Amino acid sequence: MSATRRRLLRQNRVLWLLDRLEREPRADAVIDTLRKGVRSLPLGRGRDLLHGRWLGHPVHPLMVQVPIGSWLSAAVLDLRPGRSRESRLLIGVGLAAAAPAALAGWTDWAELHRQQQRVGLVHALSNTAAVGLYAASLACRVKGREAAGRTYGFLGMTAVGIGGMLGGHLAYRQASGANHAEEVPHVVSEGWHEVGTVDEFPAGRPVRRVVDDVPVLVVRETGGQLHALAERCSHLAGPLAEGTVEDGCVRCPWHGSVFRLSDGWNVRGPATAPQPSFETRITDGRVEVRLRHQNGGRRAEQHREPAGHGNTTRGTRTDAAHGHDARG
Repeated sequence: MSATRRRLLRQNRVLWLLDRLEREPRADAVIDTLRKGVRSLPLGRGRDLLHGRWLGHPVHPLMVQVPIGSWLSAAVLDLRPGRSRESRLLIGVGLAAAAPAALAGWTDWAELHRQQQRVGLVHALSNTAAVGLYAASLACRVKGREAAGRTYGFLGMTAVGIGGMLGGHLAYRQASGANHAEEVPHVVSEGWHEVGTVDEFPAGRPVRRVVDDVPVLVVRETGGQLHALAERCSHLAGPLAEGTVEDGCVRCPWHGSVFRLSDGWNVRGPATAPQPSFETRITDGRVEVRLRHQNGGRRAEQHREPAGHGNTTRGTRTDAAHGHDARG
């Protein structure tokens, strides 16, 4: 084998190091302590605000644009003489914006898988080092030590770059902030799909079924109304069928995200995206589901049960036509 071919087949060194970091357990005790500490913070409703549930995706990547942009601008100005005053201002803005961005990041980090938390911890340490270096840079500049201030600033920019690379690995390689239910509308075929008989769905108990290789959660309420959602949690693909059903919602057993059964709306984080939901109907005693909105938003057809059947209709709907909020 030629040397060129060996180089092409050789694993990227950076990716090898990142893969090794994901498998490295030595910091797990520290991770457990930090995770408990972050989860115990009395944030109340602010926790969902920091997760970005109101935005529809994590807010941390948006918040970090302020310190990164400010520090990068300061670095550009440092390459030109006579702009020390502007550089100081930009560094100060970045330091002020770093704290809320870090709080949002830690709040998200506490609800990740262990492999993601290992990478995330180093990401946080790199960003913490950047904050320390920029604080030192600002202190030097205030004292008139401009050369030292610029040096600390460029070192801080280097730490920011490393932290950004790790953040990109978390987001794009490990899918830490991605919607893990996004592919459902692209995989489930159009039309109604049978998922079992009515008797197979005990009232109040979540049941897992599969439609076009997509896991689907089906719940029958005590009154007989049926609900169906994509079964894998949009946060990190947790199994909703193993969760708890209460007050018309299902709670993910992994990280506690809560989704409304009627339309999949995420009423509590850390999930920032709703669950894809399905229309339901009963045909000859068999439950059928159809991905919501595949019919262009029209009301599902209703069928009368033959005489002698316990149900009054074959079709049941759980969407805005029945008075529910259909934002999901």
